[in-house]
Amino acid sequence: MVGALDEGKITEYFRNKSVLITGSTGFLGKILVEKILRVQPDVKKIYVPVRAADAAAAKRRIQTEVVGKELFGLLREKHGDGFDAFIEEKIVPLAGDVMHEGFGVHRDTLRELRVAEELNVIVNGAATTNFYERYDVALDVNVAGVRHMCEFARRCPNLEVLLHVSTAYVTGERQGLVQERPFRAGETLKDGTHLDIDTEVKLAKDLKKQLEADGDLSPKEERKAMKELGLTRARHFGWPNTYVFTKSMGEMMLGRMLGGVGDVPVVIVRPSIITSVQSDPLPGWIEGTRTIDAILIGYAKQNLSCFLADLDLTMDVMPGDMVVNAMMAATVAHARPSSKPQQAPPPPSSVYHVSSSLRHPAPYAVLYRTGIKYFEENPRTGPDGRPVRTRKVRFLSSIASFHLFMVLKYRLPLELLHLLSILCCGLFGLAALYHDLARKYRFVMQLVDLYGPFSLFKGCFDDVNLNRLRIAMADDDGGAAAAGGLYNFDPRTIDWDEYFYRVHIPGVMKYVLK
Repeated sequence: MVGALDEGKITEYFRNKSVLITGSTGFLGKILVEKILRVQPDVKKIYVPVRAADAAAAKRRIQTEVVGKELFGLLREKHGDGFDAFIEEKIVPLAGDVMHEGFGVHRDTLRELRVAEELNVIVNGAATTNFYERYDVALDVNVAGVRHMCEFARRCPNLEVLLHVSTAYVTGERQGLVQERPFRAGETLKDGTHLDIDTEVKLAKDLKKQLEADGDLSPKEERKAMKELGLTRARHFGWPNTYVFTKSMGEMMLGRMLGGVGDVPVVIVRPSIITSVQSDPLPGWIEGTRTIDAILIGYAKQNLSCFLADLDLTMDVMPGDMVVNAMMAATVAHARPSSKPQQAPPPPSSVYHVSSSLRHPAPYAVLYRTGIKYFEENPRTGPDGRPVRTRKVRFLSSIASFHLFMVLKYRLPLELLHLLSILCCGLFGLAALYHDLARKYRFVMQLVDLYGPFSLFKGCFDDVNLNRLRIAMADDDGGAAAAGGLYNFDPRTIDWDEYFYRVHIPGVMKYVLK
């Protein structure tokens, strides 16, 4: 139940708290670590498990992949010469792996640091986000990782809340209004099917053993077989890819593991497409390539002649800093003081869609027109030093029309090249050229197969739960949160044209394309 909530309460909550954040080396994880340290320098400790061989390697990863980034420039400026000492005092790198029990951290280390006894908040942001991941790897990280986290949470007597970062797209290809509700155990997106997580884990293990026993397969062939298994199982149950399928199972695992008397309150945050930082600490900062950024990068390089998208459809996006603001507000809203023992099971997991499609939708046309405007006013230069002329892109609004376009423009010429190669007995390098182009063609078609459901998504994410948080903050702050305060997560405060033209596109060009 969301009670009174304001900026001061959120900031004060983290004072003298110990927080464990998985996925701290990821885009969202970095923003969260920086925000907590900046707004509440009196946070007690931030524990960050990272994949590393030992403590020294874990520390190096945090220094180079987290606090060494431009994102921490404002915090570095604030602390000056004392920045390194401040980071040393507050951040505790832990060498481990979320796929294993206790986050893969050595038991002696956990005991020596008294991590379980100290923890007040766990934020699980670790995930493999590869749409076409090996099934065994996706299950290990997105499902088994959640199970291990829950087991660890049960050993934390002072834990007040557990926040799990999922994705709004666990709902698959649903149309209409998609509600904020947790998955039921065994629930699928296809009628007549029932999902059993243990069975899926066994399937992946059995195939892996079978492939390893078959000495004739190369590592590449083994990887492909494991990837295909994930995609096949996902589509059998109605999900479009392995990523969202295993993230759904991760949510189900949370419901299975935590929900009894004495268990900690669980919050599930489901962001839509996360884009660059809108406001603080560094507008435009981004890492990695999001689905929509493929358009921008292809356009900037002028090697994108067509793209699968309907310019009238909504691209549900939320800036990374707004997602983190919502995470922090939800954490505080649901935290249960550890001094108050729980006499009854906690309510079902609270789900928050951190999205914009309902409150302030932005069509793909916004990205296209701001992209044209940006590149016309800031043209890229070619290898010869001359400005690259901005060309229009053909958008195809259905997978069928995209396939037809690709067949006529690329597949038929490719087959003619193949025939010519055969007639010339492979001379003049035609055979090698054909195989290279055919491989690239198959790659593009596979991308369309994987990403098509997202670029043509026709659903709208309900955010009634998140809106309750906004209202609670607006009531207590006199509207400050809704108007763009320290913890603003209201997409209605964004002018999408201004954001994409002046913030996001320049950010992608600076931090991603470089």
